[in-house]
Amino acid sequence: MAGQLDQLTRLVTAFRDARDWAQFHSLRSLIVSLNLEAGELLELTQWKRDDEIEALPADLHGREALEDECADVLLYLLLIAERAGIDLDAAARAKLAKNEAKYPVDAFRGSSRKYNAAS
Repeated sequence: MAGQLDQLTRLVTAFRDARDWAQFHSLRSLIVSLNLEAGELLELTQWKRDDEIEALPADLHGREALEDECADVLLYLLLIAERAGIDLDAAARAKLAKNEAKYPVDAFRGSSRKYNAAS
């Protein structure tokens, strides 16, 4: 996975660099842009019932919109990580390990409560 993320990061930074856009990619602007794209992903659900949202992947246009917005979020996340010097694969694995400790299976299976909420 790390190799795939590295390869994708190289592709998105090559795209950026060919257009001389790095000058616009401060860490702040990338974080803002990521959230704007996440908002566009969220917008796909606006005014829809859960069953309509669940049907998006099966609809040709819905799936394409979902794919495009997910890709935009991922690409900005890769640019943020590249700018900040974050190894996303290592960070995700470390975060999963932290979550394993905070949410042991025997105490949280089938529960949506937060780790610090009273049981």
